[in-house]
Amino acid sequence: MEEVRTRSRNRIIALACAAVAALSLLVSDNMLRSAALISAGIEMPQGASSLLMEITPVNNPDERPIIIRSPANPVSDDFDITATPADILLLMEEALVEFADQTPDGAIVPLTYTDAHATHVWGPLAVRNTTATQANRDISQDLATPLGLEIDKNLPSVLIFHTHTTEGFEIIDRPWYAADWNSRTQNRYRNIVRVGEAMVQMLERAGFVVIHDTTIFDVPFAGAYDRSRAAVQYWLERYPSIQVAIDVHRDAIHRSNGERIKPVAEIMGHQAAQVMLIAGVEEGRVAELPEGFPNWEQNLAMAARFHAFAQERYPGLMIPIFFTARRYNIDLTPFSLFLEIGADVNTLEEAVFSGRLVGEALAAMLENYVI
Repeated sequence: MEEVRTRSRNRIIALACAAVAALSLLVSDNMLRSAALISAGIEMPQGASSLLMEITPVNNPDERPIIIRSPANPVSDDFDITATPADILLLMEEALVEFADQTPDGAIVPLTYTDAHATHVWGPLAVRNTTATQANRDISQDLATPLGLEIDKNLPSVLIFHTHTTEGFEIIDRPWYAADWNSRTQNRYRNIVRVGEAMVQMLERAGFVVIHDTTIFDVPFAGAYDRSRAAVQYWLERYPSIQVAIDVHRDAIHRSNGERIKPVAEIMGHQAAQVMLIAGVEEGRVAELPEGFPNWEQNLAMAARFHAFAQERYPGLMIPIFFTARRYNIDLTPFSLFLEIGADVNTLEEAVFSGRLVGEALAAMLENYVI
């Protein structure tokens, strides 16, 4: 059996290398060639991914480690959005052996967040409003606000990045966690970058040009938002065509009794990590910042529009919007989104499935704004 598996892996590696060689012929810039290598490795089993990582050039300070590709990335018509990618299946198989000796230190509690967890509900739009100045705001009215969003499919229009890049997940689906397991990792094949890549794939299938900045911003942890802010400003200056900037995270919900919450929903017969949007307002400390948050209402309208759209498309996927006095870096474009996909005790499989769902829903929504 092991011999068969080894031959299979070798064939996959050979195919991966051939694909990389073909991709490199399509790009002339060294940075894009490096990006093509990273991209090709994302969907491969870990063995192939490791090989690609070894031959990817080290990025200098002026060359951000990104994934940027033409939307003409072929995907078969019989693509199954619910199918677990091969690289994650292999990670799961290896983890069963690697962590066979782990013992339970606390319970993982699945929880599906519903309208009951919201302060306000308007049809498919559910919001947990913790603001002071906007406590009574009728956010359903923001759904009718014209966004002013204009997408050119011939140019980069969506930027995906991860301020807390090393946020990771469980690999094995089980009802308990081990205290010695650290889900944070710089391995982009099992942290939040992998989820972002799932979003990229779905957007590309719909013909959008996407920049995926995979820079590790949270090592050290302090200053992560300053570093990601500078990166977003860099991309906006380089590509003024970018309309939507998305900071993709995962949550961590720990109870005082040691339980860890796993937000899940059943979508199309499969378990998905639930998704939460955070929307901010200019009040309190946010109002005291030098730049403030002048476009918070546009960001809120964008978040409300996407939440309602995704919830109608995939009922149960969305946790109520967290509307609070925060800014993060969502002030940098009028159409920024701050996403929390799952939590630390969701599995990578669940999170990547949700990344696909989010990417597909976002692509469908953005089609309404293509010029």
